[in-house]
Amino acid sequence: MPKKTAKAFAPGAISSFFEIFKTNPNNTPITNLQYIGAKGGGFGLKHGVHTKVTLEDATKNTIQTIINNQSAPEAKVTKNVTQIILNQTKKKYAVTVEHKIDVPVGIGFGTSAGGALTTGLALNEALNLSLTYNQIGKIAHIAEIESQTGLGTVSSLATGGGLILVIEPGAPGVCKIDRIPISPDYVVVAGFYDTKISKAILSSTKCRAEINRYGKETLVKIFDDPCVENFLSCCWQFAQNTGFASKRVSELVELAVKAGAVGATQNMIGEAVHAVVLEENAFSVVEAFKQVLPEKQVLKSKIDFQGARLVNNEEAV
Repeated sequence: MPKKTAKAFAPGAISSFFEIFKTNPNNTPITNLQYIGAKGGGFGLKHGVHTKVTLEDATKNTIQTIINNQSAPEAKVTKNVTQIILNQTKKKYAVTVEHKIDVPVGIGFGTSAGGALTTGLALNEALNLSLTYNQIGKIAHIAEIESQTGLGTVSSLATGGGLILVIEPGAPGVCKIDRIPISPDYVVVAGFYDTKISKAILSSTKCRAEINRYGKETLVKIFDDPCVENFLSCCWQFAQNTGFASKRVSELVELAVKAGAVGATQNMIGEAVHAVVLEENAFSVVEAFKQVLPEKQVLKSKIDFQGARLVNNEEAV
């Protein structure tokens, strides 16, 4: 077989608040990984993860992963998804997975989930398998749980875009999604520091209980007035109540609002802020962030309304 390729794209996925679900109501661990997840909400971005999968016949399965033109043997989520899908066929392949990522990695832009889901979509296409979207989504979701790189982002990517609310946790097909309608005239301006916040806090029972208490309250308050302004206000309160908001994050939120954003809050979890602003005011917010950040740490993106999908071969990785 000559080389075969397929491509997929996943939006950058910003989580604005969350509530963790890893245990049953009786406090026993959930053992079926498709039911582990998070409630929460956030935005899909036109910037995100572009993935190209290339297959060649081989005598044994091999997997090579590349991120932004650099070999990435540490991309365990991508490898996990690839191996699970390769197990669906008896043939053997040399697989190369190339990710081009145009959002920051590791500070709350959903890149591991995006990489997992796009790998599954493109590999299913290249192998000419017959997996449904939700079946691929479950593989990606479980790979994220097993790799401890995320809880519920795959589900938000798999079910469209815009301003997304995950109101029941779990993998695609298990979770329940709602949306707050948002005008395409809005854009997201993000400012970020390159420090990564340790996710070890999520393994602490005490911290998880606090996060979940505030997360539950936040979702209720959002539904009291489901509009983008109230969403951002409630999420910013969540970031402060949980103690995630650093002094530098608070400064960015204040700068964004003063510059004309309808609201701003922190990425979950990273020392980063996303502001929602009308396109006509976006330059002012970008310039405000550049008062305290280098230009390369400020990102402006339109909002994506489609979610993760296959793309044609003309759309270069």
